[in-house]
Amino acid sequence: MSSDLVTVSGLSRTFDVSRPWLNRVLERRPRSFLHAVRKVSFSIPKGQTFALVGESGSGKSTVAKMVVGLLQPSAGRILIDGVDMWPPKGSSRSQSQELRRVRRRVQMIFQDPYASLNPRWRVDNIIAEPIRAFGLLDKDRAIRIRIGELLSLVGLDPRDGRKYPHEFSGGQRQRICIARALATNPEFLVCDEPTSALDVSVQAQILNLMRDLQDQFNLTYLLISHDLAVVRHMANRIGVLYLGRLAEEAPSKMLFHKPRHPYTRMLLEAVPVISAEIRQQVPVQGEIPNPINPPSGCTFHPRCPFVEPRCRAEEPELCLENEAAVACHGVAEGRI
Repeated sequence: MSSDLVTVSGLSRTFDVSRPWLNRVLERRPRSFLHAVRKVSFSIPKGQTFALVGESGSGKSTVAKMVVGLLQPSAGRILIDGVDMWPPKGSSRSQSQELRRVRRRVQMIFQDPYASLNPRWRVDNIIAEPIRAFGLLDKDRAIRIRIGELLSLVGLDPRDGRKYPHEFSGGQRQRICIARALATNPEFLVCDEPTSALDVSVQAQILNLMRDLQDQFNLTYLLISHDLAVVRHMANRIGVLYLGRLAEEAPSKMLFHKPRHPYTRMLLEAVPVISAEIRQQVPVQGEIPNPINPPSGCTFHPRCPFVEPRCRAEEPELCLENEAAVACHGVAEGRI
């Protein structure tokens, strides 16, 4: 039996961004589609962290929303502990009950801790909502005790439950979001850039808290981030997304020590390094193309320093080599 808790295969999502029907008829324009995610596949063993990195607009948050069940995929499958998160229509009652049980074990930590908390609710009501929604505890006293335990677990005082979200700092609000996510005793957390809205010193505290909770409860993480320093600290395996497709996937140490894809190298070269040796920082060249009208062939070829005619005409496949996979003609041909 596989030890993978999460298995994603051939995941795709297409959005219809066409103008209204009458405008298209009068202007004689065809329908337009935005391919946000295309054929993304990965798996996450239980108790480990898989990270998705890439520039803004690469499709990271779209993948996160589909995995957690907030957005239905156009194609592909998402299996969590063997249960399909998007079963076909007309599924049996037992499948629906199994899906409900799995959904309790999946929670999400959002990017903006203030926007994800109801400003009109006290913290204790915010944390109690998932407990009541899934019927985990019935008595109010038991729920209050559980809320105090969760607040203490994330480094807050149980008395903070009587406060409103605006009375906390950004780091404290993110701790409240983590406490709410832990309220249902989940096994899998989808973390959509959980530290990007926080100060650097607070980021370290939240990341250390997440690592400690992972070790304590054997949690599995899908981490979405554009900060490679965060990814290096947290992830066991990393997938690099570019314009909705996986450009490279490898174990964390291998990716940082020996990146294969030119896009991965470009991202790593742009990371600031604090050392005695002065190194000229290389900025990321160009911008991510318009996903409504992507380049032909390899979508990275307009920005790639190793581009050749084949790259402009033929889309590369993700090829597995040892523990890593890369989608690049130059790597497959031995030029890179």
